[in-house]
Amino acid sequence: MENITFQYPNWYVLLCVLLGLVSALFLYFRDKAFREQPPYLHAFMGLFRFLSVTGIALLLLTPLLKHLITEVKKPLVILAQDVSESVGAELDEQEKAAYRQSWQQLREELGEQYDVKEYAFGSSVREGADFPFTDKLSNISEMLSTAYNLYSNQNLGALILATDGIYNEGSNPAYAANKLGAPVYTIALGDTTPKRDLVIKRLFHNHIAYLGDKFSVQADIAAENAAGSNSRLSVYKVEGSGARLLQQFPVNIGGNDFFETREFVLDADKAGVQRFRVVLSEISGEASTANNTRDIFVDVLDARQKILLLANSPHPDIAAIRQAVSSNKNYEVKVEYISSLRENVAAYDFVILHQLPSRVHDASGVLNTLNQQNISRLFITGAQTNFPRLNQMQNLIDISAGGDNTNEVQARIAPDFGLFKLSEPLRDKLINFPPLIAPFGEYAVSGDGQVLLNQRIGKIDTRYPLLVLGQQGRAKVGVLCGEGIWKWRLFDFLQHQNHEIFNEIVTKTVQYLSLKEDKRRFRASLSKNIFNENENIYFDAELYNESFELVNEPDASLVITNAEGKDFSYTFNRVGNAYQLNAGILPVGNYSFRASTNYNGENLSYDGQFSVQPIQLESFETTADHGMLRLLSEQYGGQLLYPGEMNRIPELIREKGALKPVIYETSKTRPAINLKWIFFLLLGLLAAEWFLRRYFGGY
Repeated sequence: MENITFQYPNWYVLLCVLLGLVSALFLYFRDKAFREQPPYLHAFMGLFRFLSVTGIALLLLTPLLKHLITEVKKPLVILAQDVSESVGAELDEQEKAAYRQSWQQLREELGEQYDVKEYAFGSSVREGADFPFTDKLSNISEMLSTAYNLYSNQNLGALILATDGIYNEGSNPAYAANKLGAPVYTIALGDTTPKRDLVIKRLFHNHIAYLGDKFSVQADIAAENAAGSNSRLSVYKVEGSGARLLQQFPVNIGGNDFFETREFVLDADKAGVQRFRVVLSEISGEASTANNTRDIFVDVLDARQKILLLANSPHPDIAAIRQAVSSNKNYEVKVEYISSLRENVAAYDFVILHQLPSRVHDASGVLNTLNQQNISRLFITGAQTNFPRLNQMQNLIDISAGGDNTNEVQARIAPDFGLFKLSEPLRDKLINFPPLIAPFGEYAVSGDGQVLLNQRIGKIDTRYPLLVLGQQGRAKVGVLCGEGIWKWRLFDFLQHQNHEIFNEIVTKTVQYLSLKEDKRRFRASLSKNIFNENENIYFDAELYNESFELVNEPDASLVITNAEGKDFSYTFNRVGNAYQLNAGILPVGNYSFRASTNYNGENLSYDGQFSVQPIQLESFETTADHGMLRLLSEQYGGQLLYPGEMNRIPELIREKGALKPVIYETSKTRPAINLKWIFFLLLGLLAAEWFLRRYFGGY
């Protein structure tokens, strides 16, 4: 029903009526123009004039029509079903069908009095209660948090939670629901009876290892009700569709509540993502063997750079540098002398030349190979260095040595150096390190060189460089203008009981010089190399033109190949100036991929690999936790029930007596002047009056 209100005092309505009455009397009282016409004609025209003028005057008072809307909302009840694997493992097909029917009956009975919302939860929370029981995780606290976030400000009457109480993700449900202001009724699924079972509880291991290294794996083994049984712990390497046995250990179960930790060492003998399988052999009467096997994936990196430390002759600097560089596992260092060199220099990623070229060995063959292969290098000068030859082989610095004369120089960090950052301890303490022996003479740095260390002679800070870095063609080059760096390492340990400062200056210099820039114009990348089986796999790709500007005009495609050689083809989406692709969820296993495109007639491609690992958490905890469900229900005023008691839930909710419908009243206001029928009514009254006056000769 609509009520009318005005923006002005109500007594203004009397003025509007009076205005209409005066207007009608003025025109038709004692009007002699229609005296020959029937008397009722005056009355009709006066009435039309009265109504139209009064109506127009009332509209000037801005009347508002107020409509009151009443809505009755039923109390809200949430039905939440756990669809994780641990729930489904305890139900056969007949039991699942009976449970679905009971669930349907509960929903229909609740729907007669309440507004019912259904949810399924496990790895995630989603609307609608399906019963696949395939989720790899159980996150009960997320379901409780979702109920609070969505419905805490509504007329929430009850939350009905059907689960086995096992959770392997998220926080303890008994604490996650502390803000939920509604009773929680739990339907206890699963079996609380401890079964005879042998299980690999956890595997602790490195996710990344370097090629050629060894890494340890720690296995936590547990058993229930299996005292006196014997098993074997076997370790396999999964290769394609087969598995190769690596190690095997006996496991003797000494009690019904058995727990033991075993540690074994594996070899990272092949680059790429390697898959290993740890298996406990089955014991008699075991309830489940699904939790006897666990797979792990280790990303074996072949990122270790090969560094050649090539010296003119033995020197204590060589051992100090080798130990500092070897402290970084990314580097593999080999020491050789120029007189007995048998190594192929081209096989190395970076070369340190100690006092080479020398007065005896000009190292022309080595230096020519470095230039041809664009291999970065670091020159370290000394008393045996051939400085004219050194000046010819690099363009960063020109050293005009004054014969065999030398200076003792300390290191001072150049204030304008910006190629990489140095720590504050190094900046503060390096100045106190022992002096190096540098050649006496003139130093001239070219425009391409950046000075990292300057020479401090005595108490005078000079502009002579001690360590200069830069680019020479497509290779990076550094020159250390002094020998005796071994003293820095000893002094660092003497002062600080470690080699951190010395290792930092050496490894950061080597890291900058040995780092290779990726000049490929088409690149594809993944956020990681190992994915869980329930994760979507996202790819990013970038295409650069000849000026190394991002472009994405051509189409880009991706082919993923599994271990059996089956290909899956995709096409990238354009996003901004780059490409993106969601390859979805893939089965467990090892995969390789090739991203490709064609730009200006040039075929560009990028290869890579990744792996998908299984989530096995649901199979490792098979005993239902009804104690936690009982605690949850009691804490929030609900009750624990079993599947056979589901039909009691509606009555229990009604007995609470707290669930009442909520009445919402909403007022809707609109200006009366917007009603079109009022316009046509006034127009009709004025038109009728005009017609009668015109017809009967009033105009």
